[in-house]
Amino acid sequence: MHKIAVLTAAAATMAMLASPVPASEPPSQAAVSPSLSPAAKSAATTVDAFHAALRTGRTDAAVALLADDALIFEGGGVEHGKAEYAAEHLNADAEFSKSVASLVTRRAGDSNGDWAWVASEGRTTGTYKGKAIDQATTETVLLRRDGSAWKIVHIHWSSGRR
Repeated sequence: MHKIAVLTAAAATMAMLASPVPASEPPSQAAVSPSLSPAAKSAATTVDAFHAALRTGRTDAAVALLADDALIFEGGGVEHGKAEYAAEHLNADAEFSKSVASLVTRRAGDSNGDWAWVASEGRTTGTYKGKAIDQATTETVLLRRDGSAWKIVHIHWSSGRR
């Protein structure tokens, strides 16, 4: 079932990218989320809460939003599960998030029952460990409903120099 959800999210992300917001349009809520279905808004709130927790150094709050079996892809590496992510890269991700500014420039998402996906494009700028950062970023997050809350089951982060 997990593989089906990943493939579904990939297909949906490709569909979203086929009809982008014009580059000349300034970022606004309408520009950021032109394809975010009403059903996916609560899932996107979970994604935003995860990033806010990292940005403010509340790593326990960030980890609480992950499913135990969360799979995190970043920079060619993989963390298999919430515990491995917490032990390996959580603190570094929080330090990075506190040091730089991140802006979501476009977002899409949808939900189907107990599954949702949120795909975001953005830009990260600032200075981290003495190095200037100016990156184009992409993020795909898959979420699964856990009772009345969404839990993050997969994150795929990618970035490159602008």
